Amino acid sequence: MRKTNLALAFFGAAILCVSGQAMAKPVKRQAIKGPIETHTSPSEVDMGRRFVQSPAPAATTGKTARTSRRAHKQAAQAAADTSILPSFGGGDLVAEARQYLGRNPTGRSSLWCGAFMDMVLKKTGHKGGGNLARAYASYGRRVSGPQVGAIAVMTRGKGGGHVGVVSGIDASGNPIIISGNHNDTVAESTYPRGRIIAYVMPN
Repeated sequence: MRKTNLALAFFGAAILCVSGQAMAKPVKRQAIKGPIETHTSPSEVDMGRRFVQSPAPAATTGKTARTSRRAHKQAAQAAADTSILPSFGGGDLVAEARQYLGRNPTGRSSLWCGAFMDMVLKKTGHKGGGNLARAYASYGRRVSGPQVGAIAVMTRGKGGGHVGVVSGIDASGNPIIISGNHNDTVAESTYPRGRIIAYVMPN
């Protein structure tokens, strides 16, 4: 009887040992196939919500691209100085006249705005217009309004005149003009548009 009990006890211990080894054997995990998913935020992880990573944005359509270009162009125009008019072929006169700001390159002591205009025209390859300011109203071809590079002819005192080249226009529509003999020097200044007799462009 005692031998039988010992045999049963030994057999039971053997069974327990085998069972323990089987339970301790690591479980082989199956590989996950398919795209890897990502969590968009820690809060969503806590909530157990999972999202596949978003694809790259689609290419911009032609219509959208045109709208974007138009918006950029409008922004650039708004950022630009709106007081300056676009050039209509007279930019060479403006550039030449600006070289003499703060000076008197004519050597004349009085009534030299016409002489300065004549000098600028000749230096840029145009026909000279003489020394008389009002005579420039008949020079070149007449234009209806201020344009960059146009010659502006204006009144000055009783029967006098003044002449210069338009470099821009202010927000009120008054021309910005570079002229000689402005406070005894070449200067760029805004003049009241009511003083303008004529705008002309060199031929």
